[in-house]
Amino acid sequence: MTDRRDDDGIELAFLLGLGFQLLLGEFTRRVGEAGYADLRPAHGMTFQVLQGTGATASELAERLGVTKQAAGQIVDDLEKRGYVRREPHPEGGRRKLVVLTAAADEHLAVAGRILHELEAELGGSVDLGALRGELGRLVRTLNGEGPLPPLRPVW
Repeated sequence: MTDRRDDDGIELAFLLGLGFQLLLGEFTRRVGEAGYADLRPAHGMTFQVLQGTGATASELAERLGVTKQAAGQIVDDLEKRGYVRREPHPEGGRRKLVVLTAAADEHLAVAGRILHELEAELGGSVDLGALRGELGRLVRTLNGEGPLPPLRPVW
């Protein structure tokens, strides 16, 4: 690839993907430096799904766009690390509800702080308000007025 210093002629999908990759990479690096090097973006996405009332492993799989087996493996791993626990489902039956522990809540607080710091730094060179507005319009144009789909890696 040639060394380009502007975005003229670069496809929109490539710019969006590259921007996401670079932002996520820097965010992940900083979260690791803050003591969470054992967690990856997929774990953060899992925490986002489970925030609040939690979810079953099947619901988690659907929201993450992975198989039930993969969701179960993520839950098993995070449970061993102390970030989630399984509880009886409030509706009874054999289903279990996966909920976040205090350790996951602490991680989310640290990650949120880091993300806001990173955005503040970027705001010095990029009009983030305008960027958010334009990306929001792009998403609504592509998605329509319904609820937003879950963010899933598609590559």
